[in-house]
Amino acid sequence: MALHGDSKVIDIKGFEENPGIIVGATTRSEEDLSNPIQAKPTRKWQSYIWDTLDKSPEERRLMFKLDAAVLTFATLGYFIKYLDQININNAFVSGMKEDLGLYKNQLNYMQTCWTVGYVIGEVPSNMILTRVRPSIWIPAMELTWTVLTFCLCKCNSAGSIYALRFLIGLAESTFYPGMQYIIGSWYRRDELAKRSCIFHTASAIGSMFSGYLMAAVYHLGGKGGYRGWQWLFIVDGIISLPIAISGFFLLPDVPEITRAWYFTPEERLFAQKRMQLEGRAQRAPYTKAKFKRIFTSWHIYTLATLYMTFNNAGSGVTQPTFAQYLKDSVNPKYTVGQINTYPTTTYAVQIVSTLAYAWTSDSVFRGARWPPIVFGGVVSIIAYASLAFWDIPTGWHWACYIIAGCGGGLSGLCMAWAHEVCSDDNEERAIVVGTMNELAYVFQAWLPLVVWQQIDAPRYHKGFVTSACLAAGMIIISLVIRVLWKRELAKKAKMGAVA
Repeated sequence: MALHGDSKVIDIKGFEENPGIIVGATTRSEEDLSNPIQAKPTRKWQSYIWDTLDKSPEERRLMFKLDAAVLTFATLGYFIKYLDQININNAFVSGMKEDLGLYKNQLNYMQTCWTVGYVIGEVPSNMILTRVRPSIWIPAMELTWTVLTFCLCKCNSAGSIYALRFLIGLAESTFYPGMQYIIGSWYRRDELAKRSCIFHTASAIGSMFSGYLMAAVYHLGGKGGYRGWQWLFIVDGIISLPIAISGFFLLPDVPEITRAWYFTPEERLFAQKRMQLEGRAQRAPYTKAKFKRIFTSWHIYTLATLYMTFNNAGSGVTQPTFAQYLKDSVNPKYTVGQINTYPTTTYAVQIVSTLAYAWTSDSVFRGARWPPIVFGGVVSIIAYASLAFWDIPTGWHWACYIIAGCGGGLSGLCMAWAHEVCSDDNEERAIVVGTMNELAYVFQAWLPLVVWQQIDAPRYHKGFVTSACLAAGMIIISLVIRVLWKRELAKKAKMGAVA
C-alpha cells in the first residue's frame, strides 16, 4: 500500500506488519495472543536502542519531525510546569517561611490550593482538547501560568499566595493530561512508553533544576529590593515565557486536523494511516451512549485507581521530606545551598529509572507495562517502610530518600497503558487520561493535610506508612488490570476470528 503525493510515494507496506498494530477488531496482547496472522516479525537489534531505526526511511523521517516537535515542546513545557509547581517548596526552605512568618501548616495549604485548581481543570480541559486545537489551548494556558508565577514574587502574605497558587494549578491542569492525550494520538504501541517516559523525566529535571536555581538566585537577595526566594519566581517566569510561546508553532494538534508547517501533505496522510492501522480511533461526537459506555467500563475505574496509588505513593518525594530532614540536622549543619541541592539526587534516580522502565517495557518485556510498575512499587515499599521505622543508620536514611525516586518514574507507563486500553474510543481516551490525573490530585488535595503535616517534620511517620501502603495497592491494581486486559484482548481476538 502506498500514499501518493505530488512529489513522491510513501510506501507503508512495511509498517503494516510491524508489532503493536491492531488489525480489524483484534488487538495484540502484551504477551502475544497466539494468532499466526499477527505473529511478530524479527526485529532488528537497532530497534532496541531506538524504535525508528527499524522503520522505513519515509517513516523514520516523519518520526524524526514528530519527535523533534512534540517531545521538545512536551519536555520543555513539563520542565517549566514542574519548575513553577515545585518552586514553592524551595522558596519555603530558603527564607520565605521566616520572612512571611509561616510557622504553622501554611505550606500544606499552599500545596492544597494548587491541587484544588489542578483537579477542577483537568477533565474539562481534556474534553476541550477534543474540540479546540491543542496548539492554541495548551500554549495559551502556559502563558497564563507564567504571568501568575511572576506575580508570586510580589506576595507578602499567605492569603495572596493561596489565591495565586489556585490559579496557577488551574492553568497548569491543561498540560500533563493534554500532552499525554496528544502523544497517544500520534504514536504506536511500540513507541508509546519511550515517548511518555521521556516526557515524564522532565518533571524530575524541573524539580532538580529548581533546587539548583534556588541555590544560585539566593545570592541575589537584596538586588532590586527582592529577597532571594522572590528572585526564584522572577527567574522561573523568565525561563517559562519563551517556552510557552513556542507551543503556538511546535504543537501539531492531532493527526486528523494537523496543519503543522513542518509536515508535508503526504506525511499528514501517512500519520493518519499509522493511527488507523493501530486502531487508534479519531475524534467523534459526545453522545449519551458514549458516556454510558465509558462510565460502565472497567477501564476508567481501574486505570484511575492505578494512577492515584502511583501518584500519592510518590508524595514522599514531592513533599520536601529530604530537604527538611537536612534542615533539621544539627550535626552536621547544612547550608541553604546544600539543603536545596542534595535532595536533587532523588530526582536523578527518578530520571534514570524512568528511562530504564521505558526501554525495558517496550523491548525486554515486549510491550508489557506491569513488570516495571511492580518493581517500582517494591522499591517504594522498602524505602518508605524503612523511613517509617526511622531509627535506622544515617547512610541507609539517605539511601531511602534517594532510591524512593525509583517509584516516581512510572507515570509514563501508566499513561501508555491507558492509551492502549482505550484505543477504540478517542473521547474515552481523553476522559480516562484526564480522570487518571484528576483522581490522583483529588487525593493529593487532602491527603497531605492529614499525613504530611508540616508540624511533623522531618519524621513524617504517618506519611511514610501511607506511601508504603499505597505502593502495595499500586502493585495489586496493576495485576488486576493485567488480568482484565488479557481477557478483553482474548475476547476481541475471538470476535475477530469469528468475523
